[in-house]
Amino acid sequence: MEEIELVLDMTKDTMERALKHTQIELSKIRAGRASTQMLDGIQVEYYGSPTPLSQVASISTPDARTLSIKPFERKLINDIERAIINSNIGLSPANDGEIIRLNIPPLTEERRRDLVKKAKNEIEVARVNIRKVRQEANDELKKIQKDGGSEDEVKKAEDRVQKMTDTFVQKAEQMMADKEKDIMQV
Repeated sequence: MEEIELVLDMTKDTMERALKHTQIELSKIRAGRASTQMLDGIQVEYYGSPTPLSQVASISTPDARTLSIKPFERKLINDIERAIINSNIGLSPANDGEIIRLNIPPLTEERRRDLVKKAKNEIEVARVNIRKVRQEANDELKKIQKDGGSEDEVKKAEDRVQKMTDTFVQKAEQMMADKEKDIMQV
């Protein structure tokens, strides 16, 4: 039935987006190495409107423990520095007038455990979102059945939704295992 296939396709797309979002959030959790993604959420006041840092400066990683930020306009350096301090990413900017450097300190064992907890919370959010998508899909399938859809086809579709859910939860678990290994690696 066409309606059932449409519900299944939408369910798969939404679950994939939930996983993609989780991957983005996990990439923001630093594992002791410098990464330009650490600065993705930072907004800089640029001509009166908040603008992503990556649009007003070039960001590079000269080595594994340093981030270098070179503003496209020199007058923005203090605004960028202020935005980094206000972002609470736990890094202190060093401003030399042309370039801002962020030194990434090595992680302590305690900090690594905190980061693993943070990653686990993100994975739990992903699981909840995936289950919510499953619930919405099952509700749609029940509506289709109520409107005259075949009970057998709806039951098969519900089984497919459950298999999809299990697959995506498994992928989230694998992402967690990989991230934990990455964080705990000294």
